[in-house]
Amino acid sequence: MKNKIKDSVKEYYGETLESSNDLQTNACCASDIPNYLKPLIANINSEVSNKFYGCGSPIPSLVKDLTILDLGCGSGRDCFILSQLVGENGKIIGVDMTEKQISVAQNNLDFHMKKFGYQSPNIEFKKGEIEDLKTLNIKDNSVDIIISNCVINLSENKEKIFKEIHRILKPGGELYFSDIFTNRRIPEKYQLDKELIGECLAGALYIEDFRRLLSSVGFKDYRIVDNSAVTINNQKVQKKLGMIDFSSLTIRSFKLDFEDICENYGHTAYYLGTIEQSPHQFTLDNHHIFSTGLPMPICGNTAKMLSETRYKDHFNIIGDFSTHYGVFDCNTPKNNSSNTGCTTC
Repeated sequence: MKNKIKDSVKEYYGETLESSNDLQTNACCASDIPNYLKPLIANINSEVSNKFYGCGSPIPSLVKDLTILDLGCGSGRDCFILSQLVGENGKIIGVDMTEKQISVAQNNLDFHMKKFGYQSPNIEFKKGEIEDLKTLNIKDNSVDIIISNCVINLSENKEKIFKEIHRILKPGGELYFSDIFTNRRIPEKYQLDKELIGECLAGALYIEDFRRLLSSVGFKDYRIVDNSAVTINNQKVQKKLGMIDFSSLTIRSFKLDFEDICENYGHTAYYLGTIEQSPHQFTLDNHHIFSTGLPMPICGNTAKMLSETRYKDHFNIIGDFSTHYGVFDCNTPKNNSSNTGCTTC
């Protein structure tokens, strides 16, 4: 099964697809791109953009001068976006196993570095497998942020990927990725279907299996930033998998010592409005949208996300962990969002 899936992915993204127009469903089609990213995307040439197969926009804020790893970078579109955001002193590492995709990225590197006005490249593309980053000499605790865009579903060993992510992230570092998830497990008979694999459907994770897997490798709390239903306008695919609800989720977690449910220690958070792209409000997830200067009660895990990561200088957190008040009620929205994103509850 292992080699069949890997070979199917290489064939689909290296031979079958010439551009995103060849996709049979809209699962691998990104939407809801933030306005501030659009000028950066406009700087990327068409050869790279036409071979982009992402399902979201996992480009976090506050990344200047940081080291970011893109798992399954493909033709490099997200790497070239992030290159502009981290600046010449930052570093982007793109990893992909498909020869034709990584060649497109590498062949376009010099063009984009000149376009961005950089004296030396701040991107390094590596051909390899995202399940085995040690082979690529990516060291423990060496990366600030890890992103991925509709790629983890294509792997036959997702547990190994998340273990590698936890290994190489710095303490307080962030996993921020988009992928396809389901409301039930994919029937075994469809898991080796070449077209369903390539369309990011056969390997989509059942959301509860994902929660268990993430927790088992050390990420005990994750947050849903964005949730979009996937509509499959393909009769053949619909006949096979029409009973399953697919969603494109953008998810974040941090390498922190979280509790496995949201506990209440009486913390309150004030957003200072000091992140450039978010002067009036900051979205941590779809349940925590902080308006500048407005106090918001938060659980202990959220307090850690805001005070023990790169966001710490942009929030005033009142409270400590000396007194416990029981389980934090994440089911009651504390802001103007009605969607629950605090997934440890």
